[in-house]
Amino acid sequence: MSARERKNDNDQKPLGFYVYCIAERKRLEPIFAETLPDAIEMDAALEMITQNNLAAVASPVPLSEYGEDELPKHLTDATWTAIRAMRHERVAEHFARRVSIVPLRFGTIYMKRERVEQMLAERSAELMAIIERLRGREEWGLNLYFDRAKFLEKIISLSPRLREMAGQAETASPGQAYLMRKKIESLRETEARAELQRVILKIEKELGSVGLGVKRLRVLKDEATERGELAAKFAILVERKGFDRFHAAAERLAEDFTDAGLQVELTGPWPAYNFAADQQTI
Repeated sequence: MSARERKNDNDQKPLGFYVYCIAERKRLEPIFAETLPDAIEMDAALEMITQNNLAAVASPVPLSEYGEDELPKHLTDATWTAIRAMRHERVAEHFARRVSIVPLRFGTIYMKRERVEQMLAERSAELMAIIERLRGREEWGLNLYFDRAKFLEKIISLSPRLREMAGQAETASPGQAYLMRKKIESLRETEARAELQRVILKIEKELGSVGLGVKRLRVLKDEATERGELAAKFAILVERKGFDRFHAAAERLAEDFTDAGLQVELTGPWPAYNFAADQQTI
């Protein structure tokens, strides 16, 4: 089926509107004169739905796939979801690199254009406040991975408690030293967990001192890569002009913990999803 035939076919279907992000209308208009990324459905085009000084970046989608009852079924298809999530992200990133936006979560759909216009009108003050707060800022991610075996190997030097016990064992009698070393071994796992939490708190504090906001994100169970197990992940709001200071702090943290089997991974910049307030009702 040709693109024209698909378009004509879609013209006969009930359409909803998929919304990617919201920004100031005057700042979006010049971007729409440029080349734009693909919409979530490639036979549709991105457009602006406007209301006063705000505009939503949107594209039409067939409700036969994106309707309230149909979309959950498609989301169970990992391939279908991954392709469309990638397209959603490319659109949000395209605009976030150019203007201050309120990025919306994957799967934000309105049944009618009028409902998008109504949302922009009713939430105008709130949306403008978010846009102003995020202006000149971007979100970065920091992931902390750890090599469990190496971390356990280094825990005696990392843990003040075990380090003190090991020092005492060096000067104790042979019998006492044996018992103390057995005690150290029994505490290794417990101290490793405590020390890892201390490291996570230190990273959170350090990031907070150089960023404009830091949020600890949920880590999925057994989330791991070739870098090791994922111990923690953070979202940090960073001012673009202060990025070098933030980057230097992240590099210092990486250097501090490398010998202990910990790796710091910096990702971004991303649209500021985690700092755009509660989007569940948009």
